[in-house]
Amino acid sequence: MTRLTSLAAVKGGAVLPAYVPSKHGRGIVHLGIGAFHRAHQAAMTDAALSAEGGDWRITGVSLRSTDVAEALNPQNGLYTLIERADGASSARIIAAIRDVIAADPQATLDALIDPQVRVVTLTVTEKGYGIDRLKRAPDMDHPSVMADLQALRAPAGVLGLLTAALRKRRDVGIAPFTVLSCDNLPGNGALLRDGVVGFARLTEPALAEWIADNVAFPSSMVDRITPAATPETLAEAERLTGCEDRAAIETEPFLQWVIEDHFPQGRPRWESGGALFVEDVAPYERMKLTMLNGTHSMLAYAGFLTGQTYVRDVMADPVLSTLVSRHLEAAAAVLPALPGIDLAAYADALKERFRNPAIAHETWQIAMDGTQKLPQRIFQPALEALERGQSVRPFALAAAVWMRFTLGRTDDNREHALRDPREEEIRDALARVPQEQGIAIRDALSALPGFLPESLSAQPAWQDQLADLLQHMLDHGVVATLKEEAGV
Repeated sequence: MTRLTSLAAVKGGAVLPAYVPSKHGRGIVHLGIGAFHRAHQAAMTDAALSAEGGDWRITGVSLRSTDVAEALNPQNGLYTLIERADGASSARIIAAIRDVIAADPQATLDALIDPQVRVVTLTVTEKGYGIDRLKRAPDMDHPSVMADLQALRAPAGVLGLLTAALRKRRDVGIAPFTVLSCDNLPGNGALLRDGVVGFARLTEPALAEWIADNVAFPSSMVDRITPAATPETLAEAERLTGCEDRAAIETEPFLQWVIEDHFPQGRPRWESGGALFVEDVAPYERMKLTMLNGTHSMLAYAGFLTGQTYVRDVMADPVLSTLVSRHLEAAAAVLPALPGIDLAAYADALKERFRNPAIAHETWQIAMDGTQKLPQRIFQPALEALERGQSVRPFALAAAVWMRFTLGRTDDNREHALRDPREEEIRDALARVPQEQGIAIRDALSALPGFLPESLSAQPAWQDQLADLLQHMLDHGVVATLKEEAGV
């Protein structure tokens, strides 16, 4: 079987890019070149190149692993992107990636200093930024800070690489690149800006000021479900392209990218791939947190506790799918109107995504880290509903099924781990109260420091409904409670 090394090698029905890759130079460096980037930003860059051209191809950087480089570099950056929906698959060949640097800090720094590079994008997660170390170690003599200072001489982490590259560009008179975070974090641009400026301030306050004054850090909101590739993925790519493709990935048809439009050195025409450029990303982040992520949390706990393995299984259950619709409606009701967004259509699109039989998204996976997720996804919209005089019942149900989940066992006594960063605190709190008393469990978990806002815990409508739902689950089981809530 011929390896996918050129567009001419493709013999199947995959859609090819409408440009010649070799005629377009590098303009982007991407840190953290995993499957999500290749299904999202790289695919949109490919669409931009097809529509308008320009020197915007991508050098991807894998900060630790060599796997992606070993798969993509022999294929000249080409790979198959498979979209799956309703049992059907379609494929397109993505040519936006020029090359991949694997675990080579010096080569990465050289790429970042290249005057042709005008945008640096990232998908490395908050942990990958290393910002938490700066927050914990403001003292210059702290060992972790000293390690960061050493990193400026031989940078290997995200903050060190960005800071060293920007310093070099400043010193030789090269305009700074724009730094665009594509991680699923609220205010990701401001978060990254604070990290880079704070890191630079450790060694050279003047550099920190120069970065603050001259470097753009726009925020963005990203959304696309991208499961890990499997042997079936590679086999499907071979069937659709007639080529062996060791870098093939699969994803859903839905794709969303909302970007703060602040790119002093220019940018690709990502609108051609469906990106939405706005002045302020925050309202769109709020929409996603409230509707997509909030509903995801509710259905994950309800689904897991009733034996549903995947989100698609939840949507196939009449009771659970009714509660999903109810939650989406309640979530949309607390949001303001957004330019370019029809909230009812967005809710319908989310339900269609959740139903997609080709995407195996586990409820168990979504259920992790509840104490980090519920404050933004559930508690904040519950407060807004109360302020508007709207029902908080859907949000109280989401909190109640999480509290039931924290007991670590299902109704048929199957035990499960909580997979929460505050798991030890949760278990200690629950060990001090009767496991059959909903009010006691509610109060113990609500008292976790910094978890439930005092303004919400002071609301009788919230507290009463939360205790009522939790007690009903303890007395009658999760399934019976959910049926009653759904009116089935």
